[in-house]
Amino acid sequence: MKVHILDDWFDTLRGLPCFDLLAEHDVTVWTDHQPDEAILADRLQDADCVVLFRERTTVTRGLLERLPNLRLISQRGAYPHVDVAACTDQGVLLCSNMHSGTPSYAAAELTFGLILAAMRQIPQQMASARAGHWQMGVGKTLRGRTLGLYGYGRIAGAVADYARAFGMKVVWWSSEAGRARARAAGETVAESRAAFFAESDVVSIHIRLKPDTRGIVTAADFAEMQDGALFVNTSRAGLVAPGALLDALNAGRPGMAAVDVFETEPLTDPDDPLLSHPRLICTPHIGFVTEDEFDLQFSDIFAQVNAFAEGRPIHMINPEVRI
Repeated sequence: MKVHILDDWFDTLRGLPCFDLLAEHDVTVWTDHQPDEAILADRLQDADCVVLFRERTTVTRGLLERLPNLRLISQRGAYPHVDVAACTDQGVLLCSNMHSGTPSYAAAELTFGLILAAMRQIPQQMASARAGHWQMGVGKTLRGRTLGLYGYGRIAGAVADYARAFGMKVVWWSSEAGRARARAAGETVAESRAAFFAESDVVSIHIRLKPDTRGIVTAADFAEMQDGALFVNTSRAGLVAPGALLDALNAGRPGMAAVDVFETEPLTDPDDPLLSHPRLICTPHIGFVTEDEFDLQFSDIFAQVNAFAEGRPIHMINPEVRI
């Protein structure tokens, strides 16, 4: 099959073991991001299969209607960036391994790295030292402080393990079902949503972005937080009500934020008010960006391509599409 891989910005996949899975296919790798739908459609005219790099490219009905040869979209994880109904209407099968039971350790590691970096002012201290000013302030020790984890899932569970290794207390908030699972596992669940935000020294959110979770963290939640607390988001920017984090930082509650995700990505404006905020540290959506994580994820994605080529598709999201 003619397989096109989108958004492999550093041309990483060719050098990973997983790429051997595509040896029998005609593969084109695009190493830039192309937001123009017409140009993208022109690039993909001969594609039988498109491989997505997470949600870096949005697949719309308009794009699909321009791709008469497309038969398969292969990706991994959630798919809010793909118009599934349009895929079905156009006869395009979407395959996506939801990797139940397997946390993204890369995302969990970055989360805890951001917690450490923010609480110990690592980026600011580095900048101060390099500017010849030596120390610039006083940080906070993690031991004995409370980490509030919003979302009782796999990645949050890995973050909880790291936190406990550093001597932190862990408290949870989640959906009603998630809180019930946490209690059944012997975890500490906050008495209320307000108490969760008010009593945590660090709040980190780990839930999937779906229609019913969009904007789930609100200005009222931030107003409950301590003025010295830290808010961390390595999940999705859409989980926070639009503009609420910037307003909260300007109001001083929470006192700090550390994020890996933004409402607009890629975000390349250095003067963006959130990106440039003095109480924010950030990374450019690199939670899953490690060689190890890529090899794990794309082994699954390329296995889906091969299964489809062999007439035995797996992990079908819209199985009503005729193969």
